[in-house]
Amino acid sequence: MKHKNLLSAIFAAFMLIVMLCSCDIADIFAENTSDFTPDMYVHFLDVGQGDSIFIELPNGKTMLIDSGENYHGAAILSYIKDRGYDKIDYVVGTHPHSDHIGSMAYIVRNIKIGSVYMPKVATNTVMYEKLLEAVEKKNRKIQNGRAGITIARDKDRDFAARIIAPLEVDEKNLNNSSVMILLDYKDATFLFTGDAEKDELNTIKADVTADVLKVGHHGSRNANPKDFLKKVDPQIAVISCGVDNDYGHPHKETLKILSEMDCDVYRTDKDQTVTVYTDGEKLGVETGGEVIERAK
Repeated sequence: MKHKNLLSAIFAAFMLIVMLCSCDIADIFAENTSDFTPDMYVHFLDVGQGDSIFIELPNGKTMLIDSGENYHGAAILSYIKDRGYDKIDYVVGTHPHSDHIGSMAYIVRNIKIGSVYMPKVATNTVMYEKLLEAVEKKNRKIQNGRAGITIARDKDRDFAARIIAPLEVDEKNLNNSSVMILLDYKDATFLFTGDAEKDELNTIKADVTADVLKVGHHGSRNANPKDFLKKVDPQIAVISCGVDNDYGHPHKETLKILSEMDCDVYRTDKDQTVTVYTDGEKLGVETGGEVIERAK
C-alpha cells in the first residue's frame, strides 16, 4: 500500500511538472508570431533616399503613402500588383518633395485610384504639376490633408486612419506641412510622420503613442527630438533612407535615442523592404524584401 501511495505521489509530481512545462511552452508560443494569422500588412518599400509605404488594410482595401523619386513608379506598381491588387483606394502624398511624390504621377496614371490626399501647399515644380494633371485626368480631386480628417474607417473591422497634422501648412518649410497619419487597428497603432520636423510636431494635439513608428525625415535629428520619440514609445521603428546618402541619414543623435528605448529598429538601407504585419493584437516583421530602387 505504501508503495502504491509512493508511486501515486511520484506520478502526481510528474504530471505537475508536465503541466508547468506545458504552460511555459504555451506562453512561449503565444509570443511567437508564427501562431497568428495577420490580415494587415504595412510595407516600408526600399526606395533608397525617400519614402514609400504600401498598406494592405484588413478589409481588403489599400493605401499608398508617398512614392519615392521619379524613377520608382513602375517597380512600385509591380510590387502592388504582385500582391494581388489592381487599385489603390487611398493615395497620400505627405508633402511635395521629389523623394516623396516623385513617382506619384506615374502611379496615378497607371492604376485605378480612389481618394487622394495632400497638404494644401503649392509648389511650381514640373513633378508637382504632372501629379495634378494625372489626378485631374482620373476625375479625382485632391482632398486637403490636414489635422482632423479621417481617411478611412471600418467599424466592423475596427480600424481607422486619421490625419493628425498639419494644423497649418508651412510655405517656407514644406517638411513642416507633412501629412501625419495615425492608423489604428484593434490594439495595434502605426504612426506615419512624413518629414515633419520639430515645429510641426509641437502642434500635434493627438495622443501619438504607437506600436510602430515610421521614423521622421529619414532619421534626421531635426525630426526626431527625444521628447517626441518618448511620447510615441514604439515597439518597432522603421527608418527609410538610402545607402551612403549625402545627408548622413539616419543621424547618430536619432539612433542614440532609439538605442536607449525598448524598441527594434529597422532600416531600409540595411534591411531592404521592411514589412510589418498584424492581426490587430500581435506584430510580426519581415525584412529583406524587394529593393525598389534597383528596379528602375
